[in-house]
Amino acid sequence: MIKLDEIDVKLLKALQKDAKANTKELCALLNLSKTPVYERIHRLEKEGVITGYAATIDNRKVGLPLTVFCNVSLAVHDDEHIQRFKEDIVRIDEIMECYSTGGYYDFLLKIVLKDLDQYNTFVFERLTKVHGIVKMQSSFVLSEIKKTIELDIKPS
Repeated sequence: MIKLDEIDVKLLKALQKDAKANTKELCALLNLSKTPVYERIHRLEKEGVITGYAATIDNRKVGLPLTVFCNVSLAVHDDEHIQRFKEDIVRIDEIMECYSTGGYYDFLLKIVLKDLDQYNTFVFERLTKVHGIVKMQSSFVLSEIKKTIELDIKPS
């Protein structure tokens, strides 16, 4: 874990809210000049706290309104099979997120698509071709209650 002071936390929260915040705004918020702000951002990037910058897209407005969470189990759980599964999954564009999980299933996938027909095609033409999957269970998002990328960061 990286040690964060209150200024780091303020900076990270500001960048989570608006990654395009300009230096003048950040300087005013942090009560610092440009150089210390740049140095903090550079340090947080170098330490891997800030891993990138991205635009958040409304999937419905770009014609991809269906979000599916799919639990999958693998037939074999050795390192070779798990690595092959991971390699297959990262190559599938429709899979937005993949988590290794404890419990009844081994992995949780977040998949974003146009509609149920596309999901049906996706399952039979793409997902069933992923090596090692023995069981799948899908849940379809009916409405989004909360979605955020903002972590509740505290000084450490």
